[in-house]
Formats: sequence, C-alpha cells, structure tokens
Amino acid sequence: MQLHISPSLRHVTFSPGKGVRESIKVKLWPRLVSYRMVFYVLLLTTFLLRFVFVLTAMDTIDGETECSSLGCIGKKFGPQLLGRRSESTKVLDEIYRVLEDDHIQEVPGDQEVPKTLEEFISEMKTYKSDIKIFASRLKSMVTLMEQKTRAAKIQEYLYRHVASSSIPKQLHCLALRLAHEHSVNVAARRPLPDPERVPSLVDPSYHHFVLASDNVLAASTVAASLVANARHPERVVLHVITDRKTHAPMHAWFALHPLAPAVIEVRPLHRFDWLAKGRVPVLEAMEKDEKVRARFRGGSSAIIADGADKRPVVVAAKLQALSPKYNSVMNHIRINLPELFPSLDKVVFLDDDIVIQADLSRLWEIDLHGKVNGAVETCRGGDKFVMTKRLKNYLNFSHPLISEKFDPEECAWAYGMNVFDLEAWRRTNISQTYHHWLHKNLESQLSLWQLGTLPPGLIAFHGNVHVIDPYWHMLGLGYQENTSLSDARRAAVVHFNGRAKPWLDIAFPQLKPLWAKYVNFSDKFIKTCNIRAS
Repeated sequence: MQLHISPSLRHVTFSPGKGVRESIKVKLWPRLVSYRMVFYVLLLTTFLLRFVFVLTAMDTIDGETECSSLGCIGKKFGPQLLGRRSESTKVLDEIYRVLEDDHIQEVPGDQEVPKTLEEFISEMKTYKSDIKIFASRLKSMVTLMEQKTRAAKIQEYLYRHVASSSIPKQLHCLALRLAHEHSVNVAARRPLPDPERVPSLVDPSYHHFVLASDNVLAASTVAASLVANARHPERVVLHVITDRKTHAPMHAWFALHPLAPAVIEVRPLHRFDWLAKGRVPVLEAMEKDEKVRARFRGGSSAIIADGADKRPVVVAAKLQALSPKYNSVMNHIRINLPELFPSLDKVVFLDDDIVIQADLSRLWEIDLHGKVNGAVETCRGGDKFVMTKRLKNYLNFSHPLISEKFDPEECAWAYGMNVFDLEAWRRTNISQTYHHWLHKNLESQLSLWQLGTLPPGLIAFHGNVHVIDPYWHMLGLGYQENTSLSDARRAAVVHFNGRAKPWLDIAFPQLKPLWAKYVNFSDKFIKTCNIRAS
C-alpha cells in the first residue's frame, strides 16, 4: 500500500500496491486553517507523548537511587502529566500527618531529644530513620525548643518586672540628697513661683501644663524639654503635682534649677483645698483596689506556680498588675482636673515618661468641637504592636456589663499627652462615671478590666474624645526596640510607655538619647548619684 499526500495537504491518495491501478482519493475538509500547522501539531504531540513515556520509565527505573537530571525532570513532571502523585508529595503528607498528630507524647524534660539541628541531622544519618521517625523526632525537638523559649520569655518578664518596679539606687540617692538640701539650704526652699508670677497660675490666657509625678528625675526632664522647645516660654505655666514624701526633693530641684521665663509650680496633693475638704472617691477606690489586688501579693512566685496559666502573655499581664504605679494616686488624679484647677479653662496633661520635642503652643489652637479630651487614636498606624489597640484590648467583653454598652472594635486612644477642655468637662458627668465604673470593677473582682487607669478612662470619656493628629504623640518607646529613631525624632512628643523607662538600665539604648538629651549630666546632684547617659 502506498500513501500519497498532496503538497497542499488537501488530498490523500491510497494505492493498494504495485500493478494495481485503482486508488482511493480522499478530499479533506475545506481549508479553513493551515494544514501545515495541523501536520506540525501532530508531529509535536507525537514527540511529547514519547517524551512523557521516557520520563515515566526513567522515574520507575531510578527508584530510590540518586536520579539523573533527566530522571529528576521525569519525577517532577511525568507523574503530574499522568495524574499521579509524586513521591515528594507523599513524603510531605506523611510529615504533616505526624506533626499534626496530637497523640504523640509530650517531651519528658530533654532526655534523648536532639538539642540542636546538628545533633538532629547526625542522628538521622546514623540510624537511617524512616520518614515517620524523622517527623516524630523533629516534632520532639521543636517542642523542646518551644518549652525552653517559653521559660526564657517568662524569666525575661520576671526580670523586667523587678527592674521596672524597684526604685533604682541612683533615683533614691537623688531624692535623698535633694531632701537634705531642702532642709539645710534656704535657696532650695524659696517660693515657687516667685511672688510676682503667682497670678499667672490662675490666668487662663497662659498655656497651662499639668504634670503628676513622684519621680524627680523624670519630672525635671519633662519640664526641661517643654521649656527648651517652647516658642514663647514666658507664656508657659507648668503645674507639678506630687505626693507628700516627694514634695521636698521636687521643690528643691525646681528651686535650684529655675526654667525662667517659664513659671513652675510644685504642689503636693494634700495642699489642694478640694482634696482636703472630705473623702475623695478616687482615694476610696484606691483603698479598695489595694485590698482586691492582695490576691496577687504572692508575687511572681505565685504567678508562675504549678497549676497557673504560664502562657507568656498571661504572665506578663499578671506581673503588670503588680506594678506599684497602678495603685498610685499620681496615676488617678487626672480624672479630677476640673476640681484641682477651678480657674482654668484648658490644660494639657503630661505623663512623666514623655519627652517633648516641639513647641506645644499650637495645641491651644485645636478646636475640640465641644469634646472634652483631645487624644491620639491607637488603632491606626504602621506600628502593628502599639497602634492596633481597640476597646477589646482593654475591656472584658465576655462580661455583660461591658458587651451591652460598648463596641469591641471601637478605636482606643492614649493617655500621656492630652488636651483637656475643663470648661466643657464641668458640663458633663465624666468624673462621676469614672468613679462609678471603678466601683463596679472592684465589686466584680476586677472582671471588667484587670489593671490601669486607661480602661475606666475609655469608658468615662466615651463620646467625649476628639481625635488629634498622631504627630502630637508617638507611643511605645518603652515596649519595643524596633521603633524607628528617625520617626521618633519627627514626633512632637515621644512616650516611653512600657517597662523600659529611659532612666532604667533596661531602657533601649538606641532610644535613650532622645530622653538623655534633656538631662544635665554635669549637674552636681546628677553626678554625685552616678546618673549617667548610658
């Protein structure tokens, strides 16, 4: 038989053989497409089929031995083209199955478990283990590493708790020396402010700042940075509120280190007329709060005792509840600003762990639109650790008192640098609401929130907060060391909220210069107490 294809690829002629004249001529389909293209496609398809056959054969021949380059291609593509699962997929499935198996026993200590990757690889090579043993030993090693990491993290939290809760000897030294100076040096007892500047304390045309602190070094740094960056320091009035024991050293510092032309007032709480008139709700709440928190008085050993929840995030929260600042009147007194300053219309309240890097007089130009509290929101921003806070991060929404009244996804805001319209505040019941919820939380054994003054503040100021530009207040410098120094330098106020305060040894070294810039390390009191920049 002979086959003849016409050059145009439109006719195919079949001849039975030699000597036979009959032939069959077949006319193919109309030339809608190129027949040459059809022909080439058929050739290519034939080649691919042979190629797949060769790859599949080599896949079978290679078996478990080291494959050649062509065989490896066969292993990779051949089974896929034929709808078969590759060996690598089977291996991965077996590893996942073992890793996800909850019936594998916990690692008993670190016995016979590889402690390093090198030990693990050496063991696998020595015993020629199968894939199940490989995955099981891998899981044991990772579990052991996880246990050690968790223990190390908890130990870190314990050390940070001790470091942040204790008074460094340098700060203790500074307070003692200043207290002594106050008792022996008449200059350290001079009136603050000078008598001719006293009227400015109640003049609402000045820019009034309020700072509540029992830390002389921290308060002095805030004051120095405020005045140094003020465009019109002669219009700055700083009211420093402190407790009875810190009053003498605080007064001595500012008497011996005047920040003229700014006006500085140092007043202990017991000298405020409003506070001396009778029982104060916030002080009553603090007394009850201390009794409720007595269940934590087992200290860190009780928190990490057998049977306790040892997840690092839970341990950190419980240790934070032990912090002395949460039972300090300095942390609660801001809720009574309208009573403390009855003659003023607007104030800016400052925490003592901030540093001011720009002129803050423009805060008085911000229109709060009838709201009471001008604050920075903490749910928007590039910092995923600090700027992702919503009400659900502070309040217990599993409690019906909270879930019925508030939205867990509502954005939170920050204390640390707040503009308060005291005139608008006096027309509300914010302070009463704050005290009401404090008592509710104490009655529920701290089940509405566990610690801090921000949660009741979020409730009390709810609906009375005006959001201001994040430029005015950058947070988180005491929580994490990956804060960008360039970003921090561009903020008007940087806040070292968190355990790593800039005056502690655990401060992040690359961020501490932002604070140290405003400390005079050549001062005789600073030098005598061995307070250094690093």
